[in-house]
Amino acid sequence: MRDRRFGKTEMNLSVFSFGTMRYLESEANAVATTFKAVELGINHIETAKGYGKSEVYIGAAFQAGLHQQRDRLFVTTKIPPTKDAGTMRQLIKESLQKLKLDYIDNFDIHGINTWDHVEMVKQPHGCMQAVREAMKAGIIRHVGFSTHGSLEVIMAAIATDLFESVNLHYYYFNQHNAPAIALAHQKDMGVFIISPSDKGGMLYSPPEKLQQLCHPYTPIELNDRFLLADPRIHTLSLGAANPQEFEAHRAVWDDDRPLSELEISLLKNLDTQYLALGSDRCSQCFECLPCPEKINIPEVLRLRNLAIAFDMEEFAKYRYKMFENAGHWFPGAKANKCTDCGDCLPRCPESLDIPKLLRDSHDRFQTQDGKRLWE
Repeated sequence: MRDRRFGKTEMNLSVFSFGTMRYLESEANAVATTFKAVELGINHIETAKGYGKSEVYIGAAFQAGLHQQRDRLFVTTKIPPTKDAGTMRQLIKESLQKLKLDYIDNFDIHGINTWDHVEMVKQPHGCMQAVREAMKAGIIRHVGFSTHGSLEVIMAAIATDLFESVNLHYYYFNQHNAPAIALAHQKDMGVFIISPSDKGGMLYSPPEKLQQLCHPYTPIELNDRFLLADPRIHTLSLGAANPQEFEAHRAVWDDDRPLSELEISLLKNLDTQYLALGSDRCSQCFECLPCPEKINIPEVLRLRNLAIAFDMEEFAKYRYKMFENAGHWFPGAKANKCTDCGDCLPRCPESLDIPKLLRDSHDRFQTQDGKRLWE
């Protein structure tokens, strides 16, 4: 498997990282999956305090023999921002104990999603004081952050210059964070893409229409190539739940060359497919925000775009049910909260009938409510 320099950290990470949010089945399965990842050439294992027993399971894998390869492996764990240094000190200590490690190669502040979080990490005696102490002591070697926040929040967090890397959402089907990729590259930060096959479109279970549009690639492979052909992007999360789930990416993990003519043609065909939406297509300019009812209008209409243009209805339902149930990890009220106030209408450059489209989206996607995986 190829590797890439992870920005200014100077760590050479495999182009796929083993993300462990999904391996919750059992310790035996988790250990086997971790060993399989390493066997396939993955050298970066990524977890978080909030991922159930994930840190404990990784610790079990190291105790089961993975410690013999410790010098060539890189481990990231993530802890949410705290208001005080003492809490963060204790949480770092607990993560090290669970992981059975003497040091963490890369430590992320987990979920800088709001302006309050940005302010928390900027405080001189807050959580970053504990992180700096840990770095001085050698138990943390590099520090970054993960984010599910707005583009403006992400850009502000990058601009603090407190971090060496960023873990964020960016995929073919959601390119809104492109300016953050550019700014991170300008600052020589490592760029780690969150969940490209799941949050990037539930591409492991694609509708027939999307499969045909991507042929001879699978949707997973074409999205992987879209990302890996960009040298500013260093590693993609591969969140395998068992040893078999790595295979879907095998065809591309040694291929990080520029996009081929065929790949460019396929991506252009996907772009063209949005024309199926006609005059109802939302171009994701975000001018409709803020909404007085806190509806995340661009995200609702992005899901509608995907459902109509690519038959990605199940993905749209999967994401839509997170509204009002995931806090700052996936903010926004459901579309049925629209009161027809019309506040957004004069700001839409495409003159969309946004209230009508919101009602249509809710009718299409409303199912039982969801929660974040580790909840």
